[in-house]
Amino acid sequence: MATTGEEFYRLTKYSPERPTDYGPLPPAPLETVALPKPRGKGRTDLAELLASRRSRRRFTGEPIDIVELSFLAWAADGAASAKLATRYRTAPHAGHACPIETYAAVMRVEGVEKGVYHYNVEEHALELLRKGDYEEAAVKASAGQQWLRGSAVLFVWICEFARTTATYKDRGYRYVFIDAGHVCQNVYLAAESLGLGVTGIGALFDDEANALVGADGRERSILYMAAVGRPAPKPEGAAK
Repeated sequence: MATTGEEFYRLTKYSPERPTDYGPLPPAPLETVALPKPRGKGRTDLAELLASRRSRRRFTGEPIDIVELSFLAWAADGAASAKLATRYRTAPHAGHACPIETYAAVMRVEGVEKGVYHYNVEEHALELLRKGDYEEAAVKASAGQQWLRGSAVLFVWICEFARTTATYKDRGYRYVFIDAGHVCQNVYLAAESLGLGVTGIGALFDDEANALVGADGRERSILYMAAVGRPAPKPEGAAK
C-alpha cells in the first residue's frame, strides 16, 4: 500500500498522452568524460550575483565550453572538498542523505559529445548513457516549452527517495524538494557568475524526463530540471 508521501508524488505528476520509450540504459557507461577541475570566472561578488539573478529564456544557440559545464555540474551538487567525504556537497541535503542524482542532456558544449550523461560526483566526471541529439526530447520533457531550444545543456535532477525516506519516512518527501531547490539555486548563481542564462523547470512531463535518463518513476524519479545556455539580448523595447 502506498504511503501518503508516495501518493502525493504520484497525484501531482504531469503526463503526456504517450510517453516516449528511449529504451533501457546500457549496463555500463558508453564512455566517461573527465571534467577539468571546477573553477569559476567572471563575477564572484555574492551580493551582486543575488541581485542580478534572473530566469533567462532566450538563448543564442552558441555553445558553452567544457570548463563552464564542469563548474556548473560541480556547483549544482558536487563534492565540496577533496578533503571531505563526498556526502558533503556544494548544496545542503537533509541528514547528508544526498538523494539527488544529476543528469545532463548535452546539446551544445565544446569538447563534449552530444548525448545524455550522468554526473559522477566521486570522480567529477560525466558518464555517457545515450549518444545523439536530444534537444527535441528535452523540449518534450519540459511539457513542450519551446524557449528551451538553443540552450546548451538541460540538467535533469532525479531523486532516489529511499536515501531520505529511510530516515525521515514520509516527511522525507518534503525534504527532497527542498534539497532540489538548493541544487537549482546553486546553478542559477554559478551561471550568473559565468554570464550564462538559466531557467529552472518545474512544469514538466514526469514520465518523459524519467524515460530520458532511465528512471523508473517510483524509487527513482524526476524532481526538477534546468536549461542553461548563452543568453540572447532582449529585443529592443522589451521591459527590463
